[in-house]
Amino acid sequence: MISPAASTTAVPVVIVGAGPTGVTAATLLAQYGIPSLLLDRWETVYPQPRAVHLDDEIRRVITWLGVGEEFAAISRPALGLRLVDPELRTLAQFYRDPAHSAHGFPQANMFDQPELEALLRANLKKHNEVRFRGNTEVTEVSQREPGRVRVRYTDRISGEQQIVDAGYVLGCDGANSVVRASIAGALRSLRFEQRWLVVDVATDSAIDRWDGVHQVCDPYRAATYMRIGESRYRWEFQLRDNETAADFATITTLYPLLAPWVNEVPPDELSVVRVAEYTFRAAVADTWRRGNVFLLGDAAHLTPPFIGQGMGAGIRDAANLAWKLAGVLTGNLPATVLDTYQQERKPHARAMIGLALTVGWSMTAGGRFGNAVRGAVVPRLHLVPGMRSRLTTSRTPALHRSALVHKTLTGWRRAGTLCPNAILPTGERLDAALGRGFALITTETPNSGQREQLRRRGAVAIDAAPESELAHWLQRGGVTAAIIRPDRTVLHAGRRLAVLCAAVPRFVLPGNGDSADYERR
Repeated sequence: MISPAASTTAVPVVIVGAGPTGVTAATLLAQYGIPSLLLDRWETVYPQPRAVHLDDEIRRVITWLGVGEEFAAISRPALGLRLVDPELRTLAQFYRDPAHSAHGFPQANMFDQPELEALLRANLKKHNEVRFRGNTEVTEVSQREPGRVRVRYTDRISGEQQIVDAGYVLGCDGANSVVRASIAGALRSLRFEQRWLVVDVATDSAIDRWDGVHQVCDPYRAATYMRIGESRYRWEFQLRDNETAADFATITTLYPLLAPWVNEVPPDELSVVRVAEYTFRAAVADTWRRGNVFLLGDAAHLTPPFIGQGMGAGIRDAANLAWKLAGVLTGNLPATVLDTYQQERKPHARAMIGLALTVGWSMTAGGRFGNAVRGAVVPRLHLVPGMRSRLTTSRTPALHRSALVHKTLTGWRRAGTLCPNAILPTGERLDAALGRGFALITTETPNSGQREQLRRRGAVAIDAAPESELAHWLQRGGVTAAIIRPDRTVLHAGRRLAVLCAAVPRFVLPGNGDSADYERR
């Protein structure tokens, strides 16, 4: 059969993959007025639960997307992490207060991924800049003349072929990424691979357990338990070499694994939502960009789920890249700023994978000797410098130095970190006042000339009132002012207001002031 002739269209950005990472990227670009074509193999959301946790930093991004209240309605806070021995006795507990965080949201949030994806997809329909095509198979991504990438895809229903020429392509298409293959990229293993059984169960019966994540430290049968919703629960069990998911396909064969947890709830009161086998891996792509093609999410990195950061890492990628790409496409920023994407995100992703591997090792390594070591060491983890803060708070590492992260002698403690989403004297959160451009937060009062300088650059000035949360945050960093990027990362901090005002990049959004809109550029 001869396929219909392919037709060719053009669009600024093509995004391959409409999971949380791809939809986040498309939505953020749309908020800057950037059109995109979003392609996915499936028409609807994948129905099986996978990711179940995100932290307050990612919860902040969810709010930027416009679904903060809706997400609050389908999620619930968790109380932190508990490491337990094979008899479920507590070795160490790392509490996270759901009522307090720097960003105004619980530090640990449990949810059902299909519900979150349905919210993100529904929200996407509010943005005319995004054109979504499901049931498509991307067959080729090729870079042609400078600044132009050709994407060829096939409609999986009709067989019709399409060609689209894009300025940029974002590969959000998962671990088996077609886009990564197109740039000759490869996932480099970090030498961690384990087979695990993932079990989701629903029940209206009471399972009375501490309302946080439990990690069973046992080389014979490491496990994880967490409550996802009012009646939904998740277990993960490490599989032995001779076991498969088929060995636990019924509640009868599964119940011996669940029995220690379910407080004598009988099998007939437990409804199995899903039983599946997953291979937990740690890997990072050798390159995240070639020319105008970028990798995001699982196409760029794979994180074992022990600290619940897999999906969040992809959303961090999108939040880091989208505003930079929008700045380049609207003529606000030079194309060289796109070099900072891999410079900033790759070390951060490696650090989070390293933390996940540390927790994984604490659960699974060493046989009987390892159990003995864990019994002695794990209860004292809070004494290890820096370890307690990494496990008890959701704060992630600062971004590395780049053209958009200036680490000076005075401002190094703040540069590359996220500013807090503090409550302002007006009662609103900082994010509501910042908008989508750059900002300057300062304990000094800018003069009229400095305020005009900031206005012409599309930036807002936020006065950190004495004794306010923002003022204390600056003071603890040894500075009086900080430049805040659109992704809420500190670009530069210091004590000389005039220098910082001059260092704010020009980022005048379409439709504001003297900036031409995207279509005219």
